[in-house]
Amino acid sequence: MSHMHAKIEKNIGLMAILVAVAVSFGGLAEIVPLMFQAETIKPLPGIKPYPALELAGRDVYIREGCYNCHSQMVRTLRFETERYGHYSLAGESVYDHPFQWGSKRTGPDLARVGLRGYSDDWHRAHLNNPRDVVPESNMPAYPWLAKAKLDGAEVAQHMRALKRIGDPYSDAEIAAAPTAVEGKTELDAVVAYLQSLGTHVSQADMQVAEGAE
Repeated sequence: MSHMHAKIEKNIGLMAILVAVAVSFGGLAEIVPLMFQAETIKPLPGIKPYPALELAGRDVYIREGCYNCHSQMVRTLRFETERYGHYSLAGESVYDHPFQWGSKRTGPDLARVGLRGYSDDWHRAHLNNPRDVVPESNMPAYPWLAKAKLDGAEVAQHMRALKRIGDPYSDAEIAAAPTAVEGKTELDAVVAYLQSLGTHVSQADMQVAEGAE
C-alpha cells in the first residue's frame, strides 16, 4: 500500500487526475441532495421571474462583470445581517440563471440594495461616475450604458429561452417585452434591476420560509 502511495505521489499527472476525481465526487455528494430539497427549488412567496426591463438589466449586469466585485448573498453572520439586512434564502434565487451568490466582495453585497432607499438618480450618477457620489470608490465608470439602447427582440428571445427551462413566463409577457423596453437604455435597465433586488420578499414571507427549513 505504501509503495502504491509513493508511486502516486511521484506521478504528477496521475495525482492530478485522482484529486480531480475526489473533488468531483465530494462536490456531487454536496450538490445533488440540494436539487431535491423543496426550499432550494421552489420560489418563496412573492418571487416571480424578472419583468422584461429588469431581466435586460440583469443581463447587462452580468455582461459587465459586476459579479466580480459584488455578491448577492447575505450570510447568516451577525455583522452581515446588521449591515445588509436579512440573510439570503435559496428560494429567492430560483429564477436566477446563473445565481449571483458568493462571498468575495470588493464592493458591498447587493442582495438587498433595492431596500436601501437609493433613488434612481443616485444609481444613474453612481453608474456614470461612481466618485460623483462616493468619492473613495474604486468602482469603474460605465458612461456608455446611458447611450446603448435595448433590443426588445433580444429580451423576448431570452424570456422564451427561460420559459423552456421552466420559468413561468406567459406568452403575453413575452409578446409585450419589446414594447416594455422600447426606447429604454441599458442604464435604465440596470437601475431597474438594482432597485428590484431584495424587494420581492416580505419579512413575513422570510419568517415562514425559515420555519419550513
